[in-house]
Amino acid sequence: MRLRHIEIFQAIRQTGSISAAAQLLHVSQPAVTKVLQHAELQLGFPLFLRVRGKLQATPEALALEREVDKVSESLQGVRRLAQSLRREPGYSLRIGATPALALSLLPSAIREWTGTYPDIACELSSAHSRELVQNLLMREVDVALTLQPPEHPGLKAQALASGGLVVLAPKGYWPQDDIGQPLPLGGLADAPLIGLSSADPLAARLNSYFEAVEPPPKVRIAVQTYSLASAMVESGAGLAVIDPFTALDASPLVTTIRPLAPPLPITLYAVTRTTEPLPHTLNDLLLVFSRQAKAQLDRLMPVLPSTETTNDADRRRIR
Repeated sequence: MRLRHIEIFQAIRQTGSISAAAQLLHVSQPAVTKVLQHAELQLGFPLFLRVRGKLQATPEALALEREVDKVSESLQGVRRLAQSLRREPGYSLRIGATPALALSLLPSAIREWTGTYPDIACELSSAHSRELVQNLLMREVDVALTLQPPEHPGLKAQALASGGLVVLAPKGYWPQDDIGQPLPLGGLADAPLIGLSSADPLAARLNSYFEAVEPPPKVRIAVQTYSLASAMVESGAGLAVIDPFTALDASPLVTTIRPLAPPLPITLYAVTRTTEPLPHTLNDLLLVFSRQAKAQLDRLMPVLPSTETTNDADRRRIR
């Protein structure tokens, strides 16, 4: 099948008639009929049968449909990439971030950066780490902020700040004297924990971390984002082990935060395409992200010297 055959096939499947498919594609009805007939002639079997005034796919067409959809998705990817390549250079800076970082770190950093570059427009988006990798490869974003380094040869990750996961709990869960003190691993024994979905890369690390806890935490609710975990803690549903940026964004009126002991490290990364040098405007933005991220981490873990050392080294690399 040719691409035009696939386009006509999918339009008829979507609309149920040749006339409606022609309207959808902004072509004449005879043109659709001609392309459909040509496709069926090449394939050697009919793709549609007329049933009660509508065209219904034949069993052969249904068997082809899954592979046809794959070709169509690939073609849409080519179109998206071509659209990105047509963009005027320097038109705007496109920034993607995971949901947790988009809510906790992105707003204040962008506000500061746009004060320095008021003439540069920003496009902000939020997606999960896997989607951000695809967005970068499709040139739909220029930089992505994530807590997971990418595993793709076309992308590079730059560490901006390092810290540790924290435990977020409803206010009053711990005695007042314990607030701000590291939480020993045994403090999670039999605790009502808001877990992470098994699809999250951090879930496997947490499971290994909890192996030494006896009895293990009680995970009755699993969520896909740290932001949702934080919201569940605010509702009083249990505790959550999450990144410090999301934890700091939670309401201090109803929640409290404690770092873990031993610590479970986590790093903030800026991910860009390997083959492209960073413009100075983007370098300046990464400095803002690094500085603000470090300031947030220092609010939680001012006693960890490794955090300051790591960030100072990262800041020098960014320059």
